[in-house]
This record gives sequence, C-alpha cells and structure tokens, in this order.
Amino acid sequence: QVQLFQSGGRLVRAGDSLTISCTASGRTFNTVTMGWFRQAPGKEREFVATISRHGFSSEYADSIKGRFTISRDNDNNTLYLRMDSLEPEDTAIYYCAGTSRIFGLAREREDYDWWGQGTPVTVSS
Repeated sequence: QVQLFQSGGRLVRAGDSLTISCTASGRTFNTVTMGWFRQAPGKEREFVATISRHGFSSEYADSIKGRFTISRDNDNNTLYLRMDSLEPEDTAIYYCAGTSRIFGLAREREDYDWWGQGTPVTVSS
C-alpha cells in the first residue's frame, strides 16, 4: 500500500511556471512507477506524464510535450511535475498516481493502484 500526498497547486498567470509535488509513503519508492493525470471541469481525467521506477525514462501527453517535465527524487520519496509556459487550457485538478504492477511506463488510468488527493492548478489569461 502507498499513500500519496500532493502539494503546490495554486493560481498562476498564463506564461508562468509552476512545480507541483507528490510525496509517497508506505512502500519503497523506487519499486513504484509514477504518473501525473489531470481533470478539467466537465472532462474526463487524462494522462499527463509517467516516469519509470528509477527515473531513467518518461513519456508525455502530446498536449503538454515540451512544456512539462516529470521527475522524481527516490531518496526523498517525491515526484515532481514542472510546468512551464502555462496556458488557461492547463487549468485542472492534477493527480499523482503510482503502480507496482507496471515495470516500465504507464499511461492508462487502469494501470494505477494508488492516487493522490489532487491539487488544483488554475491558469488565468
């Protein structure tokens, strides 16, 4: 079992940068593939990014590729999502997620067993 606690979401302006965090407990962090998802008002939760257990590989959704960077600090059990050049369309609740069932990268919601509580990111125009 893994508990995920998120922090860092807030109101920003278009073009700003923001980093959100997700701290894990309950399991050795480097045995867990991690990901970020987001859910905008009235929309389905969608994949944003995923990172492998030791951070050597990652994948991104096309909509944010080149603007967002996923990273992890296994010594401190923390996952990050750095978001640059934010746009109003990036406004959403952002969720971190973890899975021990996938050894590489995981893009599907069904791949994940554990979820953070969500943190809101609002981008004003």
